[in-house]
Amino acid sequence: MSNINLEYYKIFYYVATLGGITAAADKLCISQPAVSQSVKSLEKQIGGKLFMRGPKGVSLTPEGEALFAYVKKGYEIIEKGEESFRRMNDMESGEVRIGASDMSLKYFLLPYLEQFHTRYPGIKVIVTNAPTPETCTKLSEGKIDFGVVSTPLPERTEFDTRYVRDIEDIFIAGGRYASFKHRTVRYEELEDVPVIALERNTSTRRYMDEYLARLGVVLKPEFELATSDMIVQFTLRNLGIGCIVKDFAKEYLEKGEVFELLFEKKLPKRHFCIITDKKNPMSKAADKLLKVIEENL
Repeated sequence: MSNINLEYYKIFYYVATLGGITAAADKLCISQPAVSQSVKSLEKQIGGKLFMRGPKGVSLTPEGEALFAYVKKGYEIIEKGEESFRRMNDMESGEVRIGASDMSLKYFLLPYLEQFHTRYPGIKVIVTNAPTPETCTKLSEGKIDFGVVSTPLPERTEFDTRYVRDIEDIFIAGGRYASFKHRTVRYEELEDVPVIALERNTSTRRYMDEYLARLGVVLKPEFELATSDMIVQFTLRNLGIGCIVKDFAKEYLEKGEVFELLFEKKLPKRHFCIITDKKNPMSKAADKLLKVIEENL
């Protein structure tokens, strides 16, 4: 490709489109001599005449027509790119890619997404629903702008982590397990009853297993489920004792449909947190969403 000043092509485009030196000068807010000189410079560098003068302005030579067909496409694509950039920069369009678990989406992120959508209706929000370990992987691979996850987290030195809310893990049971009600339960007793828990690839299950292992207790759940909502449903049907984040069980605890088991030592609280990758820049829309969240913390 020759080293022709691209500004010459821009001026060539407007002279050809508007059909005259004066009209192009007015459009570009430059002098007529500057437009004429640019056209002459382009003709000299490209090696041929581009315009013919006429009583009503200028018209393209056959060679000029051939060149203009390509310049027109290229310049108009650039204009569309600039418009797309402007719209994204002004928050009229764009997208946010978020990774979140069922739990963090339902009990933390959803109200902020509602506010954000009201404020910026043109922004597309893509939520990848996955457990914490998978969300961390997607963030590291640059597939999401940020993640809203629960601790414990895999050790990732490239992540910035901000704790945004406490969460509490509890064990719940239905009427068939009334013998556990209104008394202090030992964790060892859970080894002798059916237990309902999340799958092993979740931070919640990992947290429960690691905490109980430190107490010398190893549970082998009879039911391993993909969602916390299903743990509640299995518990309501007396299929076992469920391990769950308290938010999911709150409605059923208040109605008395299930009860919380009481232990001498509760499972220590965990956290929802927002994770971002230091090495991967976020979109402007994602940065705005994080600011909406920060405004309300």
